[in-house]
Amino acid sequence: MQDNSKKNLLLMVPMLHQGGFERVCVTTARLMQDFYNVHILIFSSKDINFDITGLDVIDIDVPAKKGKINKVINVLKRVQKVKKIKKDLNIDISYSFGSSSNYVNVLSKGKEKVLTGLRCQTDMENRGQVNLFCKKSDQVLSCSKEIVRQLKRDFNYDRSTYIYNPLDTEDIQKKGSEDIDDFPFDKDCKVIACMGRNDYIKGIWHLVKAFSLVEKKHPKARLMVLGAGNWEPYIEMAEKMGLSDKIFLPGNRKNPFAYVSKSDIYVCSSNHEGFPNAVLEAMALKKPLISADCKTGPREILLDDIQYNDLITRIPSGDSIKEPINGKYGILVPDMGENVDMDITHITEEEKMLAEKICMFLDDKNLRDEYSERAFERALNYTPEKYRDSIHDIFRLYE
Repeated sequence: MQDNSKKNLLLMVPMLHQGGFERVCVTTARLMQDFYNVHILIFSSKDINFDITGLDVIDIDVPAKKGKINKVINVLKRVQKVKKIKKDLNIDISYSFGSSSNYVNVLSKGKEKVLTGLRCQTDMENRGQVNLFCKKSDQVLSCSKEIVRQLKRDFNYDRSTYIYNPLDTEDIQKKGSEDIDDFPFDKDCKVIACMGRNDYIKGIWHLVKAFSLVEKKHPKARLMVLGAGNWEPYIEMAEKMGLSDKIFLPGNRKNPFAYVSKSDIYVCSSNHEGFPNAVLEAMALKKPLISADCKTGPREILLDDIQYNDLITRIPSGDSIKEPINGKYGILVPDMGENVDMDITHITEEEKMLAEKICMFLDDKNLRDEYSERAFERALNYTPEKYRDSIHDIFRLYE
């Protein structure tokens, strides 16, 4: 039942299956319930993977379809349904997560204030799309300073704000302490972990190739990648390398933190991110961290303010670094590229740099311990309370 003393907030996301911005959407809904009548609108309820107990979730049941014509028809159907829901619920503020939701949000705009979220570098690659969102939105929100800088630099758009994703460190540590019964590695192994679905943006083939170099120097090293998708090509890749017993690809896990907590190092090999939740989650579990300097996100987490400001002064274009940086909170290595290359005989200089930094951690327990503590220190900066206050301050501008 709606509380007539509260404004009505609609949060829009395509699905609640898995992923970073889906998690942020659910968290936002819970944190805003004290201030608003909150509704989450989704396009399909297939494979909901989040706890939505106590939340009002509206499924308009227009799932994604392939083909240009079908996609256009889908958008029109979604817009028509969402317009009616916004009117029926007397929505005051509508905030969308991700490009497909942003389209529907701006095209269904009525009297409500519309906020769109550009949360990943892939969202920025279609200029026409970005221009539409900037033109039709009352404000564009992002989770990265870099996206705000890019909107100003490349689109001359200055009604954008960044809000870092919330991180419930206590909850992650609690989940990390849960027992699991299928962890395959002995205690004397050194485990390199990564959380990421099998998608080109996660760059997992780079990590596998780097690991093949690491394993030659550290035979007790092991690699574990957690995430959804078809991992058969990687299983074949591991077989060709003779590393089948040293690479663990368990697929999606309801509680990946219980696995990551058993690792020694965390690596993010992505070529695109927004503000990588998985990186922060690993830091909450006190994992020494190495990340590729993809377009947005990691540099803001792993570098302190002095290092970050120095970097954007030296490279104002936002391009990746060319040499690794030992950041205060983690190690930043050059972006390794988005072109999928499963050829095990072809290992790039950037992949070699990643391998060198992994070996640096494996060679030096004191350094691992030092970066473990720094990682946790950094994780504590992204509390749900800070996020709640920041997003509420923005919403209040439109009440």
